[in-house]
Amino acid sequence: MLSSIRNYLFGRPASTMSGKQRETITSFVDDLIADNRIAVFSKSYCPYCRRAKQLLSGKYSDVPATVIELDERSDGSDIQDYLAEKTGQSTVPNIFIDTKHIGGSSDLIALEESQQLGALINKL
Repeated sequence: MLSSIRNYLFGRPASTMSGKQRETITSFVDDLIADNRIAVFSKSYCPYCRRAKQLLSGKYSDVPATVIELDERSDGSDIQDYLAEKTGQSTVPNIFIDTKHIGGSSDLIALEESQQLGALINKL
């Protein structure tokens, strides 16, 4: 339903994924989130994504972040559609720390400014 509304509002065609393709995307995204302390779904040209990646790679470089550049993947729009269904957020960056959905760049910056990000990232 959310996908249909977004497609109507933003002119994107409905997903043409087959059941198998959807299963592959779902597994890829869920496994990536589960297997990495920090997972960032990004677009290489996005200034908000760059800001979030710079914060993570600069101040928190001791904890590796896995970054998936959706604009550089043929299935990037399908991944973004699944993330929108999973999180309710259709924009990038879409950030997860220890499987918890953090949100986007402004959410990450707000956590940093409130001094909560370090504790979240560095917890065991």
